[in-house]
Amino acid sequence: MTKPAHEPAILQGARRVRYLKLIALFKIAKGALLLLLGVSLLFLNARTRWMDALSNWIADEILLEHSKGVAFLLHKLQAVLAGGALRATGLLALFYSAVLFTEGIGVYMQQRWAELLMIFATASLIPLEVRHLWHRPGLVSALILLANCFIVWFLYRVLKRDKHKPHVPQRRELVETV
Repeated sequence: MTKPAHEPAILQGARRVRYLKLIALFKIAKGALLLLLGVSLLFLNARTRWMDALSNWIADEILLEHSKGVAFLLHKLQAVLAGGALRATGLLALFYSAVLFTEGIGVYMQQRWAELLMIFATASLIPLEVRHLWHRPGLVSALILLANCFIVWFLYRVLKRDKHKPHVPQRRELVETV
């Protein structure tokens, strides 16, 4: 087997592990944000008094209780809360946060299966991000797309590099405690 002529510095030794842990922490942070979003969406659906408080605030503070536009928006918000769309979005956010936590913790522990899971999960969402960037261009969307492309490239290179090395589990030592 031939070695590649040039191997990027980020794939060598301690740097590779540092980048893997940084990617894992990024995924865990995304998972925590999605967990908060999912829980808040599920509980917002169950809180009708929040909608009443919002209506009262608009009526009292903004003095727009007779505005047709505000009434229309409030009715639309009530329709979304009454329908199942908000609940489904909350459940989807909770599911994807579980996937992100699994990826992040597995990659942080340097598990090969987690790296494969992260490649497939991240790469499968790139077409959606490209579509979003095409229809609504923005700096944040572009940065997220670039970060996810980097993650897929980096993990692919790590897996390709480590493919030829046999996986040898570390030998555990027994330590006597007194």
